[in-house]
Amino acid sequence: MSQKSPWFGRLTLALAALAVITTPGFSQTKPKVHALSIADPASVVYIGNSFFYYNNGVSNHVSEMLGAQSQPQRVRQTMVTIGGSGFDWHDVDWVFRPNAIGRYSFDRNNNVVMNDPKQKLFEVAVMMDCSVCPLHPDLSPVFTSHAKKNAEAVRRHGAVPVFFMSWAFQDKPEMTAMVAEAYTKAGNDNDALVIPAGLAFARAMKERPDINLYVKDRRHPTPAGTILASATIYSALFGRSPVGLTYETSVSAEDIKALQSIAWATTQDYFKP
Repeated sequence: MSQKSPWFGRLTLALAALAVITTPGFSQTKPKVHALSIADPASVVYIGNSFFYYNNGVSNHVSEMLGAQSQPQRVRQTMVTIGGSGFDWHDVDWVFRPNAIGRYSFDRNNNVVMNDPKQKLFEVAVMMDCSVCPLHPDLSPVFTSHAKKNAEAVRRHGAVPVFFMSWAFQDKPEMTAMVAEAYTKAGNDNDALVIPAGLAFARAMKERPDINLYVKDRRHPTPAGTILASATIYSALFGRSPVGLTYETSVSAEDIKALQSIAWATTQDYFKP
């Protein structure tokens, strides 16, 4: 996307005129849903785009944190992703079709494990739109309509819908407040939990600018960015602090702990009544 995009310029001016709060950890609208409606879900599907699957995927990083707990926990997680996709690229009913996605998985020794066909396919569906889709004049109505459509589809299959708040592009920090507002409203309109990853990125950029969260395209996450996103998912879905849950990765244990602290603080602030 061009840095001089006319529509983005208009949105930025409108944002300034409305004096939207841009301090990390805050949004205009407060979320109505502060916790997942089920405790410790046994299965999660992530429906989205490359922001989910970069760096071996958020599902694997969340699994590593669950495995590093004092009482390790196994949660079956699957990603259904399309590069560059938005809400409207995914057929959520198709994701839940029987004897397909989630029919089998792999254990830590790479053995195929056939999952019980009688078990609930997925208990939670975490969904994200493209980063600018909630803001673009042609795509924001699609964001609103498909947030509702997809949440309803998830519930038809007996699962809990969750929205994943994306982060701002590195060179467009003004996106943070706008994206946070759009996702929070969508969550409230659809009685869905929102994972405030975008606010966590903004907070990390302010508190730990020495930790690079972005690759060269200024959009996709570095391994540190994926760890931050995953720690925010862990914090929001399981309602526990991820701080100190270390595992083998290219990011130092010190930086992992800092990112986990930021993720936990962000979720605590975002869900504060």
